[in-house]
Amino acid sequence: MEPELQLRQTNLRDQALSILKLRLVSGDLVPGQIYSASALAEELGVSNSPVREAMLTLVNQGLMEAVRNRGFRVLPLSDKERQNIYQLRMLLEIPSMVKLAGMQEKMQANQAQFARIAADMVKFAHEGDIVNYLEMDRQFHLGLLAILENDQLVSIVENLRDQSRQFGLKTLRETGGLIKSAEEHQPILDAMVNGDVALTERLMTNHLNHLVGDWAG
Repeated sequence: MEPELQLRQTNLRDQALSILKLRLVSGDLVPGQIYSASALAEELGVSNSPVREAMLTLVNQGLMEAVRNRGFRVLPLSDKERQNIYQLRMLLEIPSMVKLAGMQEKMQANQAQFARIAADMVKFAHEGDIVNYLEMDRQFHLGLLAILENDQLVSIVENLRDQSRQFGLKTLRETGGLIKSAEEHQPILDAMVNGDVALTERLMTNHLNHLVGDWAG
């Protein structure tokens, strides 16, 4: 009984962590503001324990800090830190996508899967659903990187994504820019499937430029 209960509890912690990370990236959890584990747990419909464990994980990852007897504060991201994240993602993701463009057989085998993800992203953008938009964006980019079979690369990029703060997505949702951003993914996929290295590099560069542009808010 106990191992089974522990597994279920760990699963709740992981689910809570995933939701909190998405809220951090989207800007729903505001830098400088203090949040209580109990209030978030009530909102998510779970007990305090998995949410508190998830928030402590975010503390260990440098995304939040514990405030004694009050809760957890979201740490702000400076312009310098944002630039550092942007530069690292450019260094890691663009060459990786270019490499995938040279692997046409594998890309063609995975084309349908990622086309569905790209289509779902556009759907959620039309609905103004930022959380599910970000989840599809995560599946698209990390899923493509996973094709290279380099777990360390995927882990590093995932961590960089978690550190991002894309406050501008809320404004983009109101102006229609979120749809435009979502629609950038299918052309990137097409370029890689077609083995067009130069186009893949150009489209990915433009796409990541949003990190320090309109997505940053």
